[in-house]
Amino acid sequence: MNRYITTTLPYVNSDPHVGFAQEIVQADTLARTWRAAGDEVFFSTGSDEHGQKIFEAAEKAGKTPQEYVDHYAAEFEKLKDTLDLSYDSFIRTTEEKHVQAAQEMWHRCAAKGDIYKKTYTGLYCVGCEAFKTEKEVVLGKCPLHPNAELKEVSEENYFFKFSNYQEKLLQYLEKPTVIIPEWRRVEAMNFVKGGLEDFSISREATRLSWGIPVPGDDTQVMYVWFDALTSYISTLGWPKDAEGNFKKFWEDGKTLQVAGKDQVRFQSLMWQAMLISADVKCTDQVFYHGFITSGGQKMSKSLGNVINPLALVEQYGTDAVRYILLRHLSPVEDSDLTLEAIHDHYTAHLTNGLGNLVARVMKLAETYLSEPVFCGEISFPQEYANALQSFEFNRAMDMIWARITVLDERITNEEPFKVVKEDAEKGRAMIRELAIELYQIALLLNPFMPKTSEILKKAVQENKKPENLFPRL
Repeated sequence: MNRYITTTLPYVNSDPHVGFAQEIVQADTLARTWRAAGDEVFFSTGSDEHGQKIFEAAEKAGKTPQEYVDHYAAEFEKLKDTLDLSYDSFIRTTEEKHVQAAQEMWHRCAAKGDIYKKTYTGLYCVGCEAFKTEKEVVLGKCPLHPNAELKEVSEENYFFKFSNYQEKLLQYLEKPTVIIPEWRRVEAMNFVKGGLEDFSISREATRLSWGIPVPGDDTQVMYVWFDALTSYISTLGWPKDAEGNFKKFWEDGKTLQVAGKDQVRFQSLMWQAMLISADVKCTDQVFYHGFITSGGQKMSKSLGNVINPLALVEQYGTDAVRYILLRHLSPVEDSDLTLEAIHDHYTAHLTNGLGNLVARVMKLAETYLSEPVFCGEISFPQEYANALQSFEFNRAMDMIWARITVLDERITNEEPFKVVKEDAEKGRAMIRELAIELYQIALLLNPFMPKTSEILKKAVQENKKPENLFPRL
């Protein structure tokens, strides 16, 4: 099967955030799982580089917007090596191929009669880069950015006829697999049933020059969301599709988008309406994860509780951070994460858990076995496969750690280190069984902790105890 998977494009107005790290590691785990199963995968991510917030931040920093986004896009590209990511494409919305794709999307929607111009007055949230309707405002504030003042803006913009797509979106959302988890699908359906309002898809260039020009009207630039959403297909080479990736992975493949829970309206409604308007296949499935809080509070620079994934990796290592993000955070609910909790998980489950087990098993194997054990192909437990298929990363990893615990207890209870001295043949047989089980654990770890998996497989294959995997900190 051909599979396409993409994260959202992080807005590059600040350093990488642990919330996006969770999203991209989830996507990477799925991409690795599918490749291991024999699927051909196109895994994409990138950077969202236009809009009011970036324009204002660049101005404050004394840089041009392009200089500003170049710096932060490079910071996000560092995540590939830092988090050991296997993505195939990093699309930037300032790239010429993306600009052309966004303008083609505009042309197609306009040709369908879905774009019109009108003067509009409304409350604008710079944090969301969007106008807010009355039902979206709580006590005069945007609930997602309660510390920012909503600005009343009156200007002439182009609008997309979102209201034309109420019935078609309901038909799309009727499929039970289009949104995971189920309650997000219900949320999307309720939003559509509540009535769709046409949304603005441009800004006056005199107020905001940093954006993709509207075709045929240099007084307007595209609304950042209309521009950025098109990246999911511009990364595949749409519309020209010179390399055939769009046909192979979008039209003929199975598509999955990974996004945060605040993205339902954008990813599963606005974007799908744009695709329908442009006569492009809708996304097959969108998976929504929860938010990460710290100490029970939303992460913010002012509170000093923002967790930088680059700094975490520097302290604990790549696979330890992947482990934390995948096992100790809920895939779909909000999760709390503190530096203290990270340290405790690292010590208990990696240093004293997996790391200690590997040292025990491979020390016995290296000492008492004259050659490596034969390790055949593993048959992945169905429950493990089901957990990954339903995006339950933590449950799949719990199954692995249950095997780690059982293997550790087996060494303690059966004492092969004593048996081998009293009955060499029986003891060596026990040690071979331990090494084979460790190899199987290594294979199960592969999509989650790829470097650790390779180290363990190599250790068993060479019958040699590796260096300390997770040093005590």
